[in-house]
Amino acid sequence: MGNKLTAPAQLPDENDLRGVLAYNMRLFRVNKGWSQEELARQCGLDRTYVSAVERKRWNIALSNIEKMASALGVPAYQLLMPPQHLVDLLDAEAV
Repeated sequence: MGNKLTAPAQLPDENDLRGVLAYNMRLFRVNKGWSQEELARQCGLDRTYVSAVERKRWNIALSNIEKMASALGVPAYQLLMPPQHLVDLLDAEAV
């Protein structure tokens, strides 16, 4: 199966925390060139769990947010930032 890595297409409502987390996880994962399976392997979690979180099907424990953030190389709080705020932060850090 040749699944293409694609960034999320639609911005989540910034008040939908599960949507924000799902969007940011996928964005950081795709930017690393990782499949869900690779992210799961890096975190020590099951791929179906990663998939369910990215599809907003399951709630996620803070410890798992920390694992994913660590694997993705970002501070955990960035996974929970509304995407536009995250873009502004990353732009400011790049200067």
